[in-house]
Amino acid sequence: MQYEGYEQSYAIGRESGISGERLAFIRRVYGHLAGSVLALIGIEAVLLNAIDHNQLFAFLSASPLMWLMVLGVFILGGFVARIWAQSRTSVGMQYLGLGLYIALEAAILLPILVFVSAYLKRPELIAQAGILSGAVFGGLTLAVFTMKKDYSFLRPILCVASMVAFGVIICACFLPIKLGLVFSFFMVALIAGYILYDTSKVLFHYPTDMHVSAALELFADAAILFWYVLRILIALGGNRD
Repeated sequence: MQYEGYEQSYAIGRESGISGERLAFIRRVYGHLAGSVLALIGIEAVLLNAIDHNQLFAFLSASPLMWLMVLGVFILGGFVARIWAQSRTSVGMQYLGLGLYIALEAAILLPILVFVSAYLKRPELIAQAGILSGAVFGGLTLAVFTMKKDYSFLRPILCVASMVAFGVIICACFLPIKLGLVFSFFMVALIAGYILYDTSKVLFHYPTDMHVSAALELFADAAILFWYVLRILIALGGNRD
């Protein structure tokens, strides 16, 4: 029965122009993505109950540059995680990279989750953000797989837009600039572009032994998308009694 299932999947892949090897790769990528999301949810559930919320915010508010330092650690750690996940010589190193990135995302998301659940007392916003993010991610993924369009051409646009966004974030750490609703919508649009780009890479370009690295990139897209969707929900109604 299992053999017949794989045979049927490969037949579907051939009909759609996707080789059996590529189809198996895609299944591994999205299986690892689902596992990464579940691991993140589990880690956050533990941290929300284990971390002293007041100490967390006291730490982040100790200096105007504290959040910039946290962001720097996240970027550097993400760079290391990606290098490990792209290892062609050690499968263990690939999984270590993915695990490191999951831990980094758990840490960077924790403050906003604590703020929503403990200070706003609106934990339902977290679930709503998860549902909306999943719908956006799933819709864009389905669009790529249905249209079979290669979005590699987005790379220079995404790079420039990312540098602009990063510059704005840095300026906000030093100047009295608020990253409000417009910026959050801009970031959602930017991440939507990355989802299209990374999904088309999975469909057309990734080597079929690099499923861990591909899953890491998609997981990064999903986590950042969730962050900004949650920010939008907070801005639109998070302070409602």
